[in-house]
Amino acid sequence: MIRLCLKAMPVLVSMLVIWTVAVPAQVDQGKIDKMLVESYDLLEAGKLDQAKAIFQEILRLDPGNPLALNNLGALMVKEKKYREALGYLEQALPRAQGRRVRVNRVCDAEGICMAFRPSMEVYGDTPFAPLVRLNIAMVKGKLAAEKK
Repeated sequence: MIRLCLKAMPVLVSMLVIWTVAVPAQVDQGKIDKMLVESYDLLEAGKLDQAKAIFQEILRLDPGNPLALNNLGALMVKEKKYREALGYLEQALPRAQGRRVRVNRVCDAEGICMAFRPSMEVYGDTPFAPLVRLNIAMVKGKLAAEKK
């Protein structure tokens, strides 16, 4: 019996490791919300490197966060990296489906893309996906105009 348990131990340990890696850690939404507000404020103030670092940290803590992806796309527009911006926005769109946001302020990035400063409320009244779609259309329009 002990021999059987010892033989099964590596399998059980590997299953435990796989399970722990596959189960995401609990996300502290309050912390994420505060980071989203802080990163937006930095973006609006033109402190792009600091804002980018916070957006990337948000995505490390909450992979696929659509607001962080959208606002990182707007930041890329400010840096005139339109293809990268489009990549972030296209990642945000499927994750934005069905989400509603309460937009506190909007930052216009070069007249091409909008970043959104969330209010600290959990639920909002504005569907988020159409806002991301609008940003995608504006960035695609800029890319098309550059080809001419």
